[in-house]
Formats: sequence, C-alpha cells, structure tokens
Amino acid sequence: MHVFEIIIALLLAGAGLTALSQRIGTPYPAMVALAGAALALVPGTPTLVLDPELALTLFVAPVLLDAAFDASPRDLRANWRTVAGLALGAVALTIVVVAGVARLLVPGMPWAVAVALGAIVAPPDAAAATAVLKQLRPPHRLLVILEGESLFNDASALLIYRLAVGATLAGTLSGTGVIPLLLVVTVGSVVLGFVLSRVMLLVTPRIHDVAIAVVVQFCGTFAVWMLAERLHLSGILTVVVFAMATARRAADIIPARVRIPSYAVWEFAVFVLNVLAFILVGFQLKAILGRLDSSTLLEYAGVAGAVCVATILARIAWVSGAAAFSRWRCRPAPDGTAGPHDTVALSKRAAAVVGWCGMRGIVTLAAALALPTGGSDGPAFPYRDLVLFTAFSVVLGTLVVQGMTLRPLLNMLQLEDDGSVEREVRLARVETLRAALSATSAELPGEELSGLLRRRYELMLRRAEAELASNGNASHGAAESDGRAFNVDAAAIARRATSAERHRLLALRADGTIGDAAFQRVEQELDLEELDLQQLAPGAHPEGAS
Repeated sequence: MHVFEIIIALLLAGAGLTALSQRIGTPYPAMVALAGAALALVPGTPTLVLDPELALTLFVAPVLLDAAFDASPRDLRANWRTVAGLALGAVALTIVVVAGVARLLVPGMPWAVAVALGAIVAPPDAAAATAVLKQLRPPHRLLVILEGESLFNDASALLIYRLAVGATLAGTLSGTGVIPLLLVVTVGSVVLGFVLSRVMLLVTPRIHDVAIAVVVQFCGTFAVWMLAERLHLSGILTVVVFAMATARRAADIIPARVRIPSYAVWEFAVFVLNVLAFILVGFQLKAILGRLDSSTLLEYAGVAGAVCVATILARIAWVSGAAAFSRWRCRPAPDGTAGPHDTVALSKRAAAVVGWCGMRGIVTLAAALALPTGGSDGPAFPYRDLVLFTAFSVVLGTLVVQGMTLRPLLNMLQLEDDGSVEREVRLARVETLRAALSATSAELPGEELSGLLRRRYELMLRRAEAELASNGNASHGAAESDGRAFNVDAAAIARRATSAERHRLLALRADGTIGDAAFQRVEQELDLEELDLQQLAPGAHPEGAS
C-alpha cells in the first residue's frame, strides 16, 4: 500500500511537472527524470524491483506503437537515407564509442557487457525532442527525421542489446551466426507484423463499444510484442510494422465515436508509462546507492559522466560528418557546373539541431531495467548496478543538458516552419469540401450547403427547447417529427457528404498528395463533424462506419 500511495502521489507530481515544463519550454521527461533522481535520495522510500522480462514489454510496446501509428510512410521514404543513417550508423558508432570508453575506465568489464551498455544508451527518444520542437514550429522535415529515427533505432540498438546480453550470460557468441540471425529476425519480424495487422483489421470493425475497443487495442499491442518474442523475433520491429500497416486502414474502418476517445486514452497511457519508468528507476537507484560506499559511488559517477559525454559527442560527430559529406558530394564542379542535387542533405543549422536532439528516454530505461537480476531463472547480469546507474545518468544528463538548451539553440539558429503541413491541410480541406459538394449537389438543386447546416442547428435548438420544456424527457411530438424528418432527409445528405469527404481525404494520403500530419488534422475535423451529426440524429451513423 505504501508503494501504491507513493506512485499515485508521483503521478500527480508528474502532471504538475508536465504543466510546468510546457510553460518554460522544457521536455516533460526532463522534469520527471529530475523527480526520479530525487526519489532515490528521499529517506524512507521503498525499494522495488521490476520483473526484467516485463520491463521492455510494459514500457516500450505501447509507447512505440503510439509513435509508429502516427508515422508518415511518404515522409519517411523521402528522408530514408537520413533516417537510416541515424538508425544504423549513429547507433553503431555510439555503441562502439561507449563500449570503448567503458572498457577503458573499467578494464575488468567483459566486452559483451560493454557492448550491452552501448546498446542501452544508443537510441535517442524523439518524444523529448519533439515536445519542444512542436512548440517552436521548426521545419516539418526535422520532426519527420527525428520521429522516423526513433522508430528504427530502437530496433537496431535492442537487437544488438539482446545479442550482447545473451553472449554475456552464455559466455560465447558465434560471429559467423550473427549476420544470418539478424537477417532472419528482421525479415521474420516484418512478415509477422504485416500478418498480425491483417488479423487486427478483421477484428476491429466488429467492435462497437469504446471501452472494449480500447482494451482490444492495448491487449493486441502486448500480444503482438509477446508473440514476436516467443518466436525469437524483434518485438520492436514487429510492433512498428504492425502499427504502420494497421494505420493505413484504420482510418477507414474505425468510426469517430471510437477513434477520438481511444486516442485520448493512448495519450494518457504513454504519459503514465513515462512517469512510471522514472519512478521505478528511482526505486532501484535507491537500492543501488545503499550498496555503494563513497569511493565506489565516485567511480560510478566518473564512468557515468564519461559515457554521457561520449554518447552526446558520438551522435554529433555522426550527424555533422554525414551532413558534411552530403554537401560535399553536391558541390559544384571545378568548371562551375552544378553538382548532383541531394534532396536529403541537411544544412549546417539543421544538422546542428538534429545532432543536439539526442535525449535518451524510456527505451534506455526499460532496457536497463530488463537486465537479469539473478535468482532461480539464472545468474545476475555482471556489472548490473553500474550499467543501470550509468544508463539513468545518461538519460538524466541528456534530458537536462540537451533538453533544456534546445529552445535557445533553435532561437539562435532561427530555423522556422516552412509551412508545408499548413499548405497540405488547406489543400485537403478544399478537396474534401469539393467532394462533399459533389456528393450532395444532386440532393440540393439550387441550394447552398449552408441551408443544410442551418436546418441542423434549428433542429438542435428545437430538440433542446423540447427537452427543457419536458424536463429532459422529450421524445414525442414535434421534436420527434422534426428528428424523423432530419433522419430521412438532412441526416442522409449529411452522412453522404461526410463519407465523401473522408474517402477523398484517404485518397489524398494514399496518392502522396498529403502526409500523415495534414491527414490527421483534417481527419480530426471530420471526426468532430461526424460526432455532431450523430448528436443531431441519434442512431444515424456515417456510411461505411460500424
């Protein structure tokens, strides 16, 4: 009960810190990380150890699905080289540098443990960066790169993490079997993600209750992860593919009355999981600090500081080097003729921002918490206390140092929104309204759509007045007659218009005219329109909705 009370209090504190972070322009994970660190120093707080097998599933699966569901395949394809370079090259360089630093400072540490530490701290958390960036409205491409990187660097880093942990516990790892294993895991994870998305798309349209739909979504996410792990595939890659494949069809088969509340629940769940991850790390750090004397603590702090600096510098070196190479490749020829055009080359200012957006977050914490603690299931992971202490220090250091200086950096570099998403939103609104007008023009010869809207608001007023006069029990008489007239006439026309708008919006996304950022904004507007229609004519649903 004591632990539960502390968690509830800290969740409330997390909400307050999030509100404060929004006011001062700081990523909320930075504030929560400081709270988690403070928790480890508070006397009387309990120690709590999470089941290692539960850590990655609980914290990573839903957070990753939430991010992958909103990803834009069109924008990822346009920036695939930059995203792939960060997800593979930057991760690999970070692992090598961190492993080398760890071995230099702790000579007794096995290479497999050092590599596992590097893999734990390698993947940045895009949520921390985009929490600040979206407030400042930078070029949309920077958000695409950072969010796309976060989807795939987790998979690459944790594949290496699993290999390193396995090699540490088994004592050996066959080098000749690594590449075939990675290939099988990658292909198998992609295929499994696509297959499971089709299964989910068969089940989803048959669910009409919001609460049941949300439960199925959450349980389905964990089931996808656990099935992939049971088959010795990559849970992360499977969830990413599953989410992106499901998102292509979900907008067409999930009605607004389910989608809007489920999105709100997912946003709440992601926030709670982030806060809980830092709370649990705070509990475990307290136990670690209790086992350390002052000299060992200083040694741990030195290792953690060095690894944090190495992590930051490795990313900056990769991003700066890759961007400089792209610009060099596109330089004019000696005779003055233009060089090749590289549409994905980052400018110096953009590279500076991407290089500095290396804050670590929930994936790093979950991977550290997932290290075996020892017991009946097997031996404890060597240097587990040091690895966990270092991982949390890297998360805290990058969130505080980089997260709190990101806004001043952006202001100094003066990177501004290019307006691409706004243009696509305006285009989508025009196209969807044209589709609505075309769908209803035959029903309203010589009339404007404003006449239909006026009838809807008049009906709302008559219904409200009738309910007021009858103390909320109006269900007969003139109001019922008007409602029936609306259901037969205006509601049918409005349903047809809304359905046409939605199908046109889906077509715009499918052919690449708009990206998912613009799609989601206009989809939300159509969802609210759909819910408004259902309020006017209860029991009437848009065409094609369940």
